[in-house]
Amino acid sequence: MFDKRFISNFTKYKFLLVELVKRDIKGKYKDSVLGLLWSFLNPLLTMVVLTFIFSYVFQMSIDNFPVYFLTGFLIFNLFNAATNGAMESIKGNAGIIKKIYLPKYMFALGTTCSELVNFLISLVVLVLVMLVTNAPFHPTIIFTIIPVFLLVIMAIGVGLILATLTTFFTDIRYLYGVFTMTLMYASAIFYPVEVLPQQYQFLFELNPVYLAIAGARDAILGGIFPNIKYMIVLGIVAFVLLFIGMYIFYKYQDKFILYL
Repeated sequence: MFDKRFISNFTKYKFLLVELVKRDIKGKYKDSVLGLLWSFLNPLLTMVVLTFIFSYVFQMSIDNFPVYFLTGFLIFNLFNAATNGAMESIKGNAGIIKKIYLPKYMFALGTTCSELVNFLISLVVLVLVMLVTNAPFHPTIIFTIIPVFLLVIMAIGVGLILATLTTFFTDIRYLYGVFTMTLMYASAIFYPVEVLPQQYQFLFELNPVYLAIAGARDAILGGIFPNIKYMIVLGIVAFVLLFIGMYIFYKYQDKFILYL
């Protein structure tokens, strides 16, 4: 069974995962003057611009908009970066894959893990903004780990699906770019869900990325445990997509070499 092979290979090649994560983190800002500092500046500058636009220009009323926005932005960016990186992982490592045998899923998994590390680094910005805006640090902030964990599981599954499809159909990357842009606007990152009429607000519950964002906001801003209903739905979607991703990847991985 592919699941047994997955576990067996993971145990045998876990050292490779560590090296891939190190490589991706070092390579991401390799040619950048500011290097890793962009992990802090990117969300910070985006927050400043959107805080001005939505808080002052549009006078949108959201309690502590900077923290509200950053929470959503960082979690969405984790999913977006992880899945896009995984999507390119097979084609991007074609040279290595052609030369030696390695568990191919490690490249997708390594990209996801490196983006998780970048996400954790970016949380420093969120903490600083909370301090500057006098946002309370609720004990429930620890429960943010639940929606983040489930989001990462989902990102792995989606990443494996995308890595498989992109190997055979290059155009997937362009279609996925349009999809993620739409997903960003559908995740209530910089606006409250109340902008939609009451009868349409249920549409947000169909978006698992929004469920993760809402759960994190509950823990960080609301001082409450993440919405249990949301976390159950997110968990089901995450593990179903993980299973589908593993199945599809293992079914077609032996054909990858013909398209690289």
